[in-house]
Amino acid sequence: MADVQYTEDSIKSLDWREHIRLRPGMYIGKLGDGSSPDDGIYVLVKEVIDNSIDEHMMGFGKTIEVKISDQRVEIRDYGRGIPLGKVVDCVSKINTGGKYDSSAFQKSVGLNGVGTKAVNALSGYFKVQAFREGKTKIAEFERGIIKTDSEITSSSGRNGTFIAFEPDTTIFKNYHFIPGFLEEQIWNYAFLNAGLTINFNGEKFHSARGLYDLLERKTDEENNRYPIIQLKGDDIEIAMTHANQYGEEYYSFVNGQNTTQGGTHLIAFKEAVVRTIRDFYGKNYDPSDIRQSIVAAVAVRVQEPVFESQTKTKLGSQNVAPDGPTMRTFINDFVKKALDDFLHKNPETADALHKRIMQSERERKDMAGIKKLANDRAKKANLHNKKLRDCRVHYDTNHDNKDNTMIFITEGDSASGSITKSRDVQTQAVFSLRGKPLNCYGKTKKLVYENEEFNLLQHALNIEEGLEGLRYRKVIIATDADVDGMHIRLLLMTFFLQFFPDLVRDGHLYILDTPLFRVRNKKETIYCYTDEERRNAIAKLGNKPEITRFKGLGEISPEEFGEFINENIKLDPIILNNQTKIKDLLSFYMGTNTMERQLFIIDKLRIEKDLEEVIGTV
Repeated sequence: MADVQYTEDSIKSLDWREHIRLRPGMYIGKLGDGSSPDDGIYVLVKEVIDNSIDEHMMGFGKTIEVKISDQRVEIRDYGRGIPLGKVVDCVSKINTGGKYDSSAFQKSVGLNGVGTKAVNALSGYFKVQAFREGKTKIAEFERGIIKTDSEITSSSGRNGTFIAFEPDTTIFKNYHFIPGFLEEQIWNYAFLNAGLTINFNGEKFHSARGLYDLLERKTDEENNRYPIIQLKGDDIEIAMTHANQYGEEYYSFVNGQNTTQGGTHLIAFKEAVVRTIRDFYGKNYDPSDIRQSIVAAVAVRVQEPVFESQTKTKLGSQNVAPDGPTMRTFINDFVKKALDDFLHKNPETADALHKRIMQSERERKDMAGIKKLANDRAKKANLHNKKLRDCRVHYDTNHDNKDNTMIFITEGDSASGSITKSRDVQTQAVFSLRGKPLNCYGKTKKLVYENEEFNLLQHALNIEEGLEGLRYRKVIIATDADVDGMHIRLLLMTFFLQFFPDLVRDGHLYILDTPLFRVRNKKETIYCYTDEERRNAIAKLGNKPEITRFKGLGEISPEEFGEFINENIKLDPIILNNQTKIKDLLSFYMGTNTMERQLFIIDKLRIEKDLEEVIGTV
């Protein structure tokens, strides 16, 4: 064995900038490319806006200006502004900031003084400018290294802080901001800070009623079983209703932070709702019957919150304050009194809620028999399930690589064969369909258990009882880019939207984007996803390169497929924005044929012959 010297020289000390750049996941979670709402570039945006929100919460500034282009983010608030003598320190020295003074920031989002420093270190360009009492100071950085440190000068600008940054392309490779994800972020800030106005890329985001407005935008009022209930108390706000849909839908927040993975506050809320409703109606209803089709938002403010990761997506705090009550006691006491009082004062709402619970109970009992038979069949099939080529790491574990897990849903043996041979067996699974799935629009959930293929898919994903056990971070529909492939995409999307809408809402469903053309000469090969990319590739390679039009996934060799599903994977997320009504969406695309839909299809149609002629124009 080689003699390894262990001396003083072996001990390394990284400065703040080097540590963040070497281990970015410790500070912002996974990097990603912007195709997921929890990718690093959105965390960078959040870290800066959080500081502006904290100023607003302290009573300084009613407006925040946000401008985001392809590569650059600019945020201007009208709070107090960073003290001019500490501008550089606040964005470049770990454990420096105003949030350690608990009297100034009792219930802020971030308490560790890391957020803006991480943005600075992970940006190719970073600028901070503070305005205070007619004076201003500017500092500019590149990858955390200071380049400009101006003197304090006079200024006519209003008090506040301006920050601009460009994510470092050597760390965030091939990244792109998706407007839908950004708008969701901005709306959440507006809902949680009633009265605040955020101007985002020229559009005004404002909420007057807080979480009531959030639920109003997330639900279809006509399909809600009763009007939205809104309950407010000291450091807690709740809005809830029951809709006509499958599953449970929750939006949870702590100190303005969207806790997408829930935590102790959401667990306490679910328990409190069940306990209160059981007591009110005097019957020991099954928790699943009470919560079936619930849509709820819960926001709490706590002192010194403890999150389970730097990205603050799951609350771990057991208490609402160091010397305060437990989270469970605090939320249960509030819900028990506030919801019980509301139901007594609003008998029509109480009656509609009771009918919804009894309907869920009947549906569960009616389905119990067929569910048992289907699950028994699925267990037997899983022993020799040829449809699923599983991976080794799963999303419902604590594995470091769980965020990279994905499952490709393919059609036919040729496509699934190519993906299976070229996939990463650690994190990539493949589920193969047998032809086109059923159109399940308007059907009840019995269909999921009666149809063997749907039932096996449900079990492969492990989502029968909700998303807590979801086995893959990304569920990817991988079909040909022809008419049949598009139809299969629609049928699968209908399945998920009809029976598992929370899978889509939480950003787990994607379409695999595969190349339409391969352009190559003897020296270089370029894969093109659009006709414009094809033309650019031809111009680059010149001298009549060889052009191949891929008509189906089965035509792409396993070696080439490895290029598209590993390092250079391109995914299109399926995004449900605030205005999307699932019932209307499915009715238009998958319901009884209408002239409106026929005209839409004719308008959007691209004929295969047109693509063939594209090659002939070279």
